Amino acid sequence: MASTQAVLGTGERHVDLSGAKTGRSPTDKRVVKHSDSSDDVWWGPVNIGLDESIFCVNRERATDYLNTRKELYCVDAFVGWDPVYRLKVRVICARPYHALFMHNMLIRPTPEELADFGEPDCVILNAGAFPANRYTTGMTFKTSVGLSLERKEVVILGTQYAGEMKKAVFTLRNYLMPKRGVLSMHSSATGKPEPDVT
Repeated sequence: MASTQAVLGTGERHVDLSGAKTGRSPTDKRVVKHSDSSDDVWWGPVNIGLDESIFCVNRERATDYLNTRKELYCVDAFVGWDPVYRLKVRVICARPYHALFMHNMLIRPTPEELADFGEPDCVILNAGAFPANRYTTGMTFKTSVGLSLERKEVVILGTQYAGEMKKAVFTLRNYLMPKRGVLSMHSSATGKPEPDVT
């Protein structure tokens, strides 16, 4: 099992496990086939089509599960550094492990930006501890990662591997940015005290 180790405010370390899935489940990822985006998606073994009604079934399943949780975690953050091109992302999840992962992965808004965050450009509903119904049309297993380009929503069922959220956000960004004449790149840099990066 993959684990994430976090240093808590007390200096105490906490280890969390990702469950049975220790990596992404690319064959369980589905993209809603919609007339508005269908011609712009390279359909095949990487982008497997999903009927919008099935996406809505999974979305309702995830929402129902999240509504039964005693506590939920919400992370509002940005993907993309430049304010002109960044997207506002909202993650709703039941595990602090998932919230911490995205808190570290995405760009944290300043207090002023957070106060004025408004409606997100993308919402992730992570109900990964709850399985998809494998008898639902289009599901092959209890794992389902569904992406609707029109709704700009991601629904995760049946996997607690946190990397699914990151990949889904980048997939959405890689769809949207070229439409604005921007080449989207997945990269980062670590700053040093000197004006330099590695």
